[in-house]
Amino acid sequence: MNAHLDSLDTRTLRIGALQLENALLLAPMEGYSDQPFRRICRRLGADLVYTEFTSSEGLVRLAGRTASKIALAEDERPVGIQIYGRDAGRMALAARRAAENEPDLLDINFGCPARKVCGGGAGSQLMREPELLLEVAGAVARAVELPVTVKMRLGWDEGSRNAVELALRLQDLGIRALTIHGRTRCQKFEGEADWDGIAEVKRAVEIPVIGNGDVKSPRDALRLFLHTGVDAVMIGRAAIHYPWIFRETREFLRTGTPSAPPDLAERVALLRGHLDLALAHKGEHRAVLEMRKMYAAYLRDYPGIRSLRMELMALDEAPAVRARLERLQEEVAGLDTGDSAAAGWTPAAAAS
Repeated sequence: MNAHLDSLDTRTLRIGALQLENALLLAPMEGYSDQPFRRICRRLGADLVYTEFTSSEGLVRLAGRTASKIALAEDERPVGIQIYGRDAGRMALAARRAAENEPDLLDINFGCPARKVCGGGAGSQLMREPELLLEVAGAVARAVELPVTVKMRLGWDEGSRNAVELALRLQDLGIRALTIHGRTRCQKFEGEADWDGIAEVKRAVEIPVIGNGDVKSPRDALRLFLHTGVDAVMIGRAAIHYPWIFRETREFLRTGTPSAPPDLAERVALLRGHLDLALAHKGEHRAVLEMRKMYAAYLRDYPGIRSLRMELMALDEAPAVRARLERLQEEVAGLDTGDSAAAGWTPAAAAS
């Protein structure tokens, strides 16, 4: 693998003022790439992170939790806000509203395969309506001074793979970079990602192309760089369960050897840090509730994970969750209560 590593020339991602080498990006993921998780991934080696996708209507009216979704912390930069919708005028208004939070870029979601989003005429549905897609992209690009980028798929289905054609026209509209997920909408997340399709887009355009799909390990990231020639690699679902993938991949790209995986003490310390970030950002009730989906991922090496997870899931107040995690830290690391220095991350620092 080291011989192949030598063939990876430094790939530089340039988007506006951003200049990142061999960049690893956290994908925008609804329900996961919230501010606490973005901050964690940045600290673990992600070069650029994105918010959860946010509807243009929600942004224009600042409805529900929209303000929270696009609230940015200084230590997560560089960061992009991702928006979606099908009305060009409303998308332009939403872009201006998002720009008030001073992200490093705005990204338009033309790739979401979810039935609810496509059924509303947005996401990858717009790949079936290319003229409307281009109208929306052009309106957003003209509305703001920030760099505007696009995330899309190879097409709606195998019979309508139009990513190359759209990429060329988006480039002409002033879109500054493209992220290509190597599947069609109809594939959703099934089957294997078609990296050849990503490479076709990369060869066709002059603007940066970011590859996305089936990056589950450091070796996958290297293979995607080499196979497609992309300017950066975006990691999605693999990071949900293992945010350390950024740290390990960064070391692998540099040396040919991944960094050591986290031990259980580090996993527990990061879980505690994540909880405190969530509490500070979301408040007690919502944070405790939403953290439940992370227990299995963070604690998967713990021998009693099933019973421990059930115990944690039954707790609905932050002090009780904190106390249980502190006891767990003592059990797995032999540390004094409250000491998580083994991970280089203390709960108090995480909330700062």
